[in-house]
Amino acid sequence: MPQTQPGIEDFLLRQLRHPQEEEEEEDYFDYFYDEPGSEPGTLSIEPDAPPSRIVLVDYSPSHAVRKSDISPNALRPYLGTNTVSWMDIEGLGSEEVLKEVGEIFKLHPLLLEDIVNVPQRAKVEDYNDHVMVIAHRVRPNREEDGFESEQVSFVLGKRYLLTFQEGHIIDCFNPLRERIRTNQGKVCQQGADYLCYLLIDMLIDEYFPLLEDYEERIEALEDTIIRNPNSSLMEEIYHIRRELLALRRLIWPLRHVMNVLLRDTTNSIVTADVRIYFRDCYDHIIQVLDIIEAYRELASSLMEVYMTAMSNKMNEVMKFLTVISTIFIPLTFIAGVYGMNFKEMPELNSRWGYYITWIVMLLIAGGSLYFFWRKGWLSPSYDLGEK
Repeated sequence: MPQTQPGIEDFLLRQLRHPQEEEEEEDYFDYFYDEPGSEPGTLSIEPDAPPSRIVLVDYSPSHAVRKSDISPNALRPYLGTNTVSWMDIEGLGSEEVLKEVGEIFKLHPLLLEDIVNVPQRAKVEDYNDHVMVIAHRVRPNREEDGFESEQVSFVLGKRYLLTFQEGHIIDCFNPLRERIRTNQGKVCQQGADYLCYLLIDMLIDEYFPLLEDYEERIEALEDTIIRNPNSSLMEEIYHIRRELLALRRLIWPLRHVMNVLLRDTTNSIVTADVRIYFRDCYDHIIQVLDIIEAYRELASSLMEVYMTAMSNKMNEVMKFLTVISTIFIPLTFIAGVYGMNFKEMPELNSRWGYYITWIVMLLIAGGSLYFFWRKGWLSPSYDLGEK
């Protein structure tokens, strides 16, 4: 029967004993799916979804207005203006508010379904009068290792932009609202498509600090594996690989979204001047994907490092046991010879025979230890503790 490396067997046993942990891990990979036989356009509100809150920012090169906690009806006057109107809906827990917003902006029921029934795969869809973009934002989980993600949906029109946030993570758009209020940069001189680019770029940039955390975790894990390998480290490697795969699944479809926004010249909502900026988003996505792939390879190589470290650890144990056995072989021989019950054994009648035997055995043991020490067999094969 083939033998299992130390640590692998323990890890597999833990997985069999605690299958609920495996089910929790699958949450990284689950997208929303409709119940069989459900009507298209059905909104499935999560029980823990925060109530919807609307924040309006209306601006032009000469002024900026911000209104918080307004009703959907208060958005109607901003549909036909020459200014740029940004309506941010935080929280997807109020079905009536969401449906009313969809009615005001004439959002297709399937579009509203993709926005509310989270999580969805990142995608872009053209509805003639507006374009829908679905992306995801991420941030490190401060309570435990890993990350948490949230879907952010964009509905881009000629002079307006609707954003929908789940509301579970702290809003990251406040810095941009402050830039609009103080008229910093050129966002106030551009249209709603440029605003959409800025927001998507902010979401993509959030991946980089998270990946830096993974770099630190991988480096710390590698040092721990070399210094003190144990079976719990394999589980940590497994978690990191799954989390990186989940990150890749979030960001990979967004590359196709940027491709569509870059190459679809028939779409008049995204102007040619702003389309160039989406090329920058595409470059950032490629950078994120390259970093994720590099870290996944590092995580895979950690498995090999772990196996090597466990083998070296086993070799150290076997070497120590071999040294002990080698020392006791001659001592056992001497004790065995004088333990035989023969009548004619001259040394048994010697007055100093017992003491001489002890001296000889101690000299043999001490000489063996000195010989092994000179050969370097009593010290570990490698020691990185002080490096």
